[in-house]
Amino acid sequence: MTSLTAAQRLGFEPFVNMAPVELRGNWTEEQAEVAIRAAYRQVLGNDHLMSCERLLSAESLLRNGAISVKDFIRAIALSELYRNKFFHSNPQNRFIELNYKHLLGRVPYDQSEIAYHSDLYHQEGYEAEINSYIDSLEYQENFGDRIVPYCRGFSSQRNQKTVGFSRTFQLYRGYANSDRAQGNSHQGKLIQEVARNSASPVYIGETAEVLCGVSGGNRDQVYRLRVVQKGVIGTKTQLRRSCREYLVPYEQLSNKLQQINRQGGKVINITPA
Repeated sequence: MTSLTAAQRLGFEPFVNMAPVELRGNWTEEQAEVAIRAAYRQVLGNDHLMSCERLLSAESLLRNGAISVKDFIRAIALSELYRNKFFHSNPQNRFIELNYKHLLGRVPYDQSEIAYHSDLYHQEGYEAEINSYIDSLEYQENFGDRIVPYCRGFSSQRNQKTVGFSRTFQLYRGYANSDRAQGNSHQGKLIQEVARNSASPVYIGETAEVLCGVSGGNRDQVYRLRVVQKGVIGTKTQLRRSCREYLVPYEQLSNKLQQINRQGGKVINITPA
């Protein structure tokens, strides 16, 4: 169970308060529409969907009870719509990251998972790669046939690795952010962390805005960082705490915040320049 206070500080409160969408028997038309919208949002990474892009045939089958929610998720992920948004426009590591996020609701835990799916695609193709997530025991245990996949990385669950929590922040850049709108969206977010088997830093307090606001902002924007540098006390001299400002492009925010943290600084404000 995740602490609501901690969720507010870290910027993922919307994920904690969001109940899984399940389409049970004898559903209403309204309930079916809620499940369809949730499925598109999850599998398409919250990307904008035009009315002409909707999979009307698959929607009709779901509404009529001819297919399950799980089958509808599969139809979206196997569609040309999904291929065009995420497969053709991304390198393979990024595509695999997004498959984990969209279809299993989590991040890759280690390099062996990336290597497995990379080999599977090269040996058996796109369809086998997508089906491997949806037909997995993990999918069945967490979502079954009736639940729309959802983000599981911010809560403790069975068989979940601790390292997945911090890495989740690298893939979930704010509740309203799209996977195709992130800075450097065509590059894998977890390549180094997964290869080194290391955790990603998580910023709290004043820097929580980076997780739920700035990091989901405008890629062309420059941001002003106000930083208080800790004083240094020596045997002969004492340096007072100083306040400095930095102008940082969106793409360099994460690296700059890490550098400030290593140097003992404290970010007190982040605003568009």
